[in-house]
Amino acid sequence: MNITAVILAAGGSSRLGRPKQLVQFQGRSLLRRAAEAACSSRADEVLTVLGHDAPGMRSDLDGLRVRVVENPLWRDGIGSSIRHAITSISPASDGALLMVCDQVRLTAGHLNALIDAFGRTPDRPVASAYSGSAGVPALFPRALFGELLLLKGDRGAKRVLLAHAEELVTLPWPDGTLDVDTAGDVSAHL
Repeated sequence: MNITAVILAAGGSSRLGRPKQLVQFQGRSLLRRAAEAACSSRADEVLTVLGHDAPGMRSDLDGLRVRVVENPLWRDGIGSSIRHAITSISPASDGALLMVCDQVRLTAGHLNALIDAFGRTPDRPVASAYSGSAGVPALFPRALFGELLLLKGDRGAKRVLLAHAEELVTLPWPDGTLDVDTAGDVSAHL
């Protein structure tokens, strides 16, 4: 089983007013923390999609086994970043583990739990469950890459998860609700 972890980090963080990717938590940026979790997991490849201020963010990943791709259409929303990631994944990859960098409690352990669940059910999507719903991090089998390529605008991969709700495998992860979108979130969680 070959898994590519994809960190979606191209957005401009309009609600926060500054790049949330570079917000510091426990001495490291949120982007670097997410990349370190992905690199410490059993993912075979780690791909990071950058857009807004890509040069500044790229340097924050120095020394990590991360392949960076830049999404020139990042202003079009997360759908464009997902499409860009899927077209950049190695043909050897059996699944894409989509994740974001603003979930401050993300660990390699949770990513490995998703990878393990996918290994038991490799034809089914596997998602994190929190706040009464399923979301990222979520692992999509190659068979669903075509649907991910159809995403547009600010519509993320949740649409694909909902379309496959009957076969979806979920893992409880209450910490998924702790993310950073606003200055209030920074104060509350960091």
